[in-house]
Amino acid sequence: MNPEAVDLVINAKWIIPVIPENAVFTDCSVALRNGAIVAICPKAEAGRRFAAKTVLDLGNHALIPGLVNAHGHAAMTLFRGYADDLDLKSWLNDHIWPAETRWVSEEFVRDGAELAIAEMIKSGTTCFGDMYFFPDQVAEASRDLGMRSQVAFPIINFATAWARDGDDYIHKGLALRDSFKGNDLVTIAFGPHAPYTVEDRLFEKVVTYANELDAAIQVHLHETLSEVEDAVRTAGKKPLQRLFDMGLLSPNTQCVHMVALDDEDIELVAASKAHVIHCPKSNMKLGNGSCPVTRLMDSGVNVALGTDGAASNNSLDMFAEMQFASLLAKGAASDPTALDVHQTLRMATINGARALGMEKKIGSIEPGKSADLVAVDLSGIHQQPLHNPLSQLIYTQSGSNVSHVWVAGKALLNNGEFTHINEQALIARAQHWHNNLAK
Repeated sequence: MNPEAVDLVINAKWIIPVIPENAVFTDCSVALRNGAIVAICPKAEAGRRFAAKTVLDLGNHALIPGLVNAHGHAAMTLFRGYADDLDLKSWLNDHIWPAETRWVSEEFVRDGAELAIAEMIKSGTTCFGDMYFFPDQVAEASRDLGMRSQVAFPIINFATAWARDGDDYIHKGLALRDSFKGNDLVTIAFGPHAPYTVEDRLFEKVVTYANELDAAIQVHLHETLSEVEDAVRTAGKKPLQRLFDMGLLSPNTQCVHMVALDDEDIELVAASKAHVIHCPKSNMKLGNGSCPVTRLMDSGVNVALGTDGAASNNSLDMFAEMQFASLLAKGAASDPTALDVHQTLRMATINGARALGMEKKIGSIEPGKSADLVAVDLSGIHQQPLHNPLSQLIYTQSGSNVSHVWVAGKALLNNGEFTHINEQALIARAQHWHNNLAK
């Protein structure tokens, strides 16, 4: 038989496909054609079976699915380190919201989004979920830089630089959805900010539109214990119950943070089949507490992982987030077996893909899926000896060891260097905004 023509064959020491679960393939290859995965097979078989335009031998690298950062605020990367060591109310009311009122614009959001996308690519993220003002700028930056994304347009009661009221947010968001309909990289979702900033009337409109369009909804929910207590005191019910009663919780809903949960809350999430997006570093940095990840998973809830914005995390490195999530779960449960390395990687890959409604396209290395892939160099001294490649990926913060990144088969990072992003220009723009904010 004649060899099958493909665009690229990647040979790697280890391939961790995520599906099937807990598998690690040694000395194998992945074949790509037209931006999709054709096959995963032993290296010797790939040499006989495929005629590739390019063969890439990666040596002591692990090849994994591209990481999915399921929640963040890309443009807020320009606020990194701007207001640290504060509780959530003070952080928002006294620092972030005033700075946003002064500075947020199309230019600010585009520059911040490009900076964030570059940081994520360089540390192995190939898909991100976002919610912020001027979502058109984030969507365009994602498309132009070749990054996969779900952009949730914000919905909030009060006026901002992007929209004058709740109805205007929805009107502009629906127009944005129409403009990106059918785009292979960018999906548009509804982003009602939080129960304490969105009135029932707007939530009800979101439910109606989202059901009609089969669209995703991302919402900050149960982010602090005080949020829950305030809602019970003023409205007589928890925010989660309020949204459930309005029909907002569904398999298309992504609940972000979910720190203050009891057993009844977890049952409600499980019954609705909504997803939870865990942002451990941000939650802990703001002193908000910890999402009960293992209890949610034990109840059948899909839990994904996100960094939140760099303003409340300071990093968009999903490898660091995975390490922190695993250690935090073990400490919270007093159980060293909680959130093992395979479960943790699934949170950052296939679970994130499921939460964003993309599991048929990304999140694992399987034939037919998009070639969203990441190679990590495990030859460094800080990773020796290498008894378990997945252990090194999760517990040694390997974001700085990412060497190659592909989205839909297109190389975005090659040997640690961007293929089409001017890194120095991004740094210069970041300095420009630093100078403005310093005023």
